[in-house]
Amino acid sequence: MGYHVADANSYIVITGGGVEDVKIVKKAWVWAWQKQAKISISPFDFEITLQAMTIEKLQFSLPAVFTIGPDDTPTALRKYAMLLTGNADGTPAVSKNTPTSTGRNHVQDIVKGIIEGETRVIVSGMTMEEIFKERQVFKTKIIENVQSELDQFGLKIYNANVKELQDTQGSEYFKFLSRKAHEGASNQAKVDVANARMIGEIGEAEKRGRTRQEISKIDAQTAVLETQRKSEKAQADAELTTTQTRLNMGINLAQIQATRQAESRDAELQRDVETKRAEMELERRRATDLVHAKIERESAQQTADAKFYADTKGADGTLYKQRQDAEAAYFRTTKEAEAAFYAKKKEAEGIAEMAKAYGHMSDVLGGPQGLLQYMMLQNNTYEKLATANAKAINGLQPKITVWNTGADSGAADSTAPIRNLFQSLPPLLSTINEQTGIAPPSWLAQMPGQGYTAGKEMMATKGGKNGTLTNGEGSGH
Repeated sequence: MGYHVADANSYIVITGGGVEDVKIVKKAWVWAWQKQAKISISPFDFEITLQAMTIEKLQFSLPAVFTIGPDDTPTALRKYAMLLTGNADGTPAVSKNTPTSTGRNHVQDIVKGIIEGETRVIVSGMTMEEIFKERQVFKTKIIENVQSELDQFGLKIYNANVKELQDTQGSEYFKFLSRKAHEGASNQAKVDVANARMIGEIGEAEKRGRTRQEISKIDAQTAVLETQRKSEKAQADAELTTTQTRLNMGINLAQIQATRQAESRDAELQRDVETKRAEMELERRRATDLVHAKIERESAQQTADAKFYADTKGADGTLYKQRQDAEAAYFRTTKEAEAAFYAKKKEAEGIAEMAKAYGHMSDVLGGPQGLLQYMMLQNNTYEKLATANAKAINGLQPKITVWNTGADSGAADSTAPIRNLFQSLPPLLSTINEQTGIAPPSWLAQMPGQGYTAGKEMMATKGGKNGTLTNGEGSGH
């Protein structure tokens, strides 16, 4: 009892309880009420020498080697296990774990008997000449007949090799036959040599004459072919020249057309640019004229309103002249302030309209940067800036005046701001007069000289800091 596994080249045969006749497997559980044996399916070789007689009553010996083994199919294995396992007398094999060999004596005896019987039957119906000439047919017939008999035992012929036929004891048939064949072959070889020599000499002469004929023919054909090739080459050169000329002409025409198309496209783009530029200029002028017209109209309206208001208030002033001067002055001041406010409001509205016009121009010119550049170009701003910068540094002779009105100490003085203010007026007026030529008012210029001198002395000496005035130059600490 136990689990049994067969080798790769063997099977397990199980009989006993639960098995109808035999069970052939590679692995299985074997119980106590069952028996098992292993059979090998490896083929085996055995060599036999048959004594046979042909239809001509000629005896010969036929050595052969057969490779035979169990056929690896369920039906064949069942037949083999049931008929050929065990010993020849029916007793079981000695070891249960050792596979039963297909090379047992009784199996070989059965196979040998089948081969001898079928071979003699085949040979008895054939002549010796047929056996020699149709060796493969003879071998095929033996294998087919023997295999048909072995099928009932589950055996298969894997290979059969029939060796050379041999003479039996006291027979020299194959010996004489071999000598005859040798002598015939020798005589035939001599005839073949003489015939071959004759054929060779005749063939050599024929080949020599044919060689000369073929050379002459080839020379003539070569001359004709050379003439034809020269003609074809000249024709091909002419066609090549024509084709190249046509292609060059096409290329030149294509280049000219491409150039003309590029010039035409450039002209169209230039025309579009000029059209856009003219449209921009037209819109700019329209916006400028519109803004100026609105400003002039509003200015004229404001002037008329102011004139009407002034006339009205003049009449009211005459009518109410008896009123108090303070009330009239207050009323006049209030109305003037309102008029100034209204004028500023209208001016702001005019500036807003101009800003809208500039906004439209900015959209046309690609943004604020484009509008700024356009306005600067339109008003010659770049040229003016360059001119102003040049004039600013041309013949530069600056006049600088520095003064200090600092106090001597940090003591509290309620009149210090007023005193400092009056101390700064004399040097300030003097500097303005020296650098710009503008004279102070007469009432201020007629002040006493002592005050002016005292102020200058105080400015120069008072405080922890010193200052110096010069005509056109100044320094301070």
